[in-house]
Amino acid sequence: MLAALAPLGAVIPAKAGIYPASHWKCANDGVDSRLRGNDWGFIWDFTPIDATTAPQLELKNQGRSVNLSGTWQRNQMGLHCDASGDPGVGLDSPATSLSVGTPRGSRTSTLRAMVETLRPQQWVKNGFIFAALIFSQSLTRWDRCRQVILAALVFCLVSSATYVLNDILDASEDRHHPTKKLRPIASGRISASKAALIGAILGGIGLIAAWRLSTSFFGIVVAYLAINVLYSTFLKHIALLDVFIVAAGFLLRVIAGGLVIRVAISPWLIVCTTLLALFIALSKRRHELVLLGDNASNHRAILADYSPYFLDQLIGIVTASTVVTYALYTLSPDVQSKFPGKRLELTIPFVLFGIFRYLHLIHHGEHGGNPTRSLFTDPVLLSVVLLWAASVILIIYL
Repeated sequence: MLAALAPLGAVIPAKAGIYPASHWKCANDGVDSRLRGNDWGFIWDFTPIDATTAPQLELKNQGRSVNLSGTWQRNQMGLHCDASGDPGVGLDSPATSLSVGTPRGSRTSTLRAMVETLRPQQWVKNGFIFAALIFSQSLTRWDRCRQVILAALVFCLVSSATYVLNDILDASEDRHHPTKKLRPIASGRISASKAALIGAILGGIGLIAAWRLSTSFFGIVVAYLAINVLYSTFLKHIALLDVFIVAAGFLLRVIAGGLVIRVAISPWLIVCTTLLALFIALSKRRHELVLLGDNASNHRAILADYSPYFLDQLIGIVTASTVVTYALYTLSPDVQSKFPGKRLELTIPFVLFGIFRYLHLIHHGEHGGNPTRSLFTDPVLLSVVLLWAASVILIIYL
């Protein structure tokens, strides 16, 4: 039986030999990657997990132990072991009491899973908080920069708390997704209760810090948490409203950046942010729909209410609206009075190219499901975003 596991990509550790071969078999029902007790002993279902993050367990029973720390390839495979430690006991015999401990070597993997659950790569979205700082010509004022930096850190905490909540509630659905099933909670690398505790702590710290920064800023943070809780529980199941809720998260970041330094936020900035956020949210839905195909509704029922054609129509509308609105903003009397003699319209080509590049990635590169990953993995897109930011700062401040 041990040899039968080799074609599936498993490397059986040497210590497994303390049990006879008849005590091991393949359990090809790797679904939820959690320990499940049964009349035989235990089953550990391995969903596709990178070898670098494969869980390591120390299984103890009647003074006998075996370390399972093999390299698991990308397949759905599990091991069934009669862990009684008695060579004379068969697979269909009742198991004796079994305790599961975690060896020291797995603590690093647990810590890695905790960090991964917080999605630190998504913190780049909090860069929207700096928009009001830049366009209010406050970038040279350290007191305001300090406030915005602290506000961004607060949003890092509370946004991670919402990601944890979303992953807990979506764990069963994420297991039907080709990439989301690798998330720590969905794959079982961290328990939902432990993740919930971490999320609650981060959310609490974020709220306290927000209150100390500004009461108005605290109100925005509370609103952000509230809409994300409502989104994770039921609003994400309402077609179109789900993408508007996602867009609202970006808009609240921009508003928060203005409130924390007490500057007026231009209506143009609000409109441009809303349209750009809708473009990102609709692109994400389209990517999910195309990637999952006929199984899309199994992952998220709301996807049954969308179609690639319908989403392409919506994306076309917000794309054109975003470009036109930004162009009108750069040429508006508001800009001419606030930045006299500044040629902010020279940044329009960067906006056009950036949107065109993202559309190219969506339709030809199968990107769009994770805008943060697209930004950091596509050097062209990253370059144009940096060039746009640099050109805006140079034009406004020089």
